Amino acid sequence: MQERTPLETKIEVGKLSVWYGSEPALRGVTFDVASKTTTALIGEGGSGKSTLMRALNRMHDLNPEARVQGSIKIDGAEILGAGVDTARLRRNVGMVFARPTMLPTTIGDNVMFGLAAQGVRDERSMREAAERALRRAGLWEQMADKLDAPASPLPEDTQQRLSIARALAVDPDVLLFDDPTAMLDPIAALSIEDVIARLRRDHTIIIATNDLQQAARLADITIYMANGEIVESGDTPLLFNKPGDVRTEAFLAGRNPRGAVS
Repeated sequence: MQERTPLETKIEVGKLSVWYGSEPALRGVTFDVASKTTTALIGEGGSGKSTLMRALNRMHDLNPEARVQGSIKIDGAEILGAGVDTARLRRNVGMVFARPTMLPTTIGDNVMFGLAAQGVRDERSMREAAERALRRAGLWEQMADKLDAPASPLPEDTQQRLSIARALAVDPDVLLFDDPTAMLDPIAALSIEDVIARLRRDHTIIIATNDLQQAARLADITIYMANGEIVESGDTPLLFNKPGDVRTEAFLAGRNPRGAVS
């Protein structure tokens, strides 16, 4: 039998801690993410999932109460050090939030926002990039003749697809999805999952989700977090079907994992 080729490591997180004021939100988190795999973060509210996601593209820089300690390397380069170009980092590590935020302008301008911020001015290049992004987000057929229409009236699921297209337009390597279907009905949520599933071939994806079935459907690796720490991580089918920690087992069964003793 031919051995599997080891996957290249894309992200290395080492002893990462985050505080908001004096309150710790992450406590010494360490894990690696292989290139072009999908990792799901699961856990109760307040477990640190969203805090971890924001650390991965230095969104904490925007919060004066936040303090970060530890290491995050992407392609071997430390992103938490001084002198890092955070604008460039956020283009390479795109993020989609639970609630889509539309700029008060056209559909086309929303998709091309990142390109404009990079200084791209060639209209043809921008339109071609917008078309590619909209196709990958499953919106081109619907939006091809509406790029000059306002984005704000769009339904929320379409706005979320548009948010994905906006992230894709600048060609990121890594995509972060912070509970991307939380505001959507089940049918709309599945349509977003379909988009994410197609993107898995070309991007390294991390998704924080409160939907365990979503994690099971999408993720190669699942990480269970509690109280700002990683309790357990592993191949998704194994973690869901045979968890190695009683706290993970309790959480997956819908019991209170805080009362479990390892």
